[in-house]
Amino acid sequence: MKKIVFTLIALISMTMTFAANEKDENAASIEKYRFNMSTYALSRALNLSQDQIAVVEDINKTFAAEMMNAATSDKSERDEKIKKAIKRDLSYMFYVLNQDQYREYVKLLNVTLNNRGLSM
Repeated sequence: MKKIVFTLIALISMTMTFAANEKDENAASIEKYRFNMSTYALSRALNLSQDQIAVVEDINKTFAAEMMNAATSDKSERDEKIKKAIKRDLSYMFYVLNQDQYREYVKLLNVTLNNRGLSM
């Protein structure tokens, strides 16, 4: 009887350990898709006007939501959703920013994506 109880306890504890590791890995992988860009820092880096700041903030919120949507989707769909989110973000920014600001934004976005292990 003791052997059965100890075996069950060992089995349950090993299962719990594997489940905890899986949650940690999932949380770490989802964290790289979290884009909470500081609008203030971005506005200083790009020298944005007041009108541009409001629009860029909305665009960043949309981009962050799309990236989190991609993070929670299946692996087969994830790359496609990331590419679509980036393309959409860049097209919106192209409309709002002037040529120099847009060029600087592309550099910043590219560095951010590369640092997180995502590529365009």
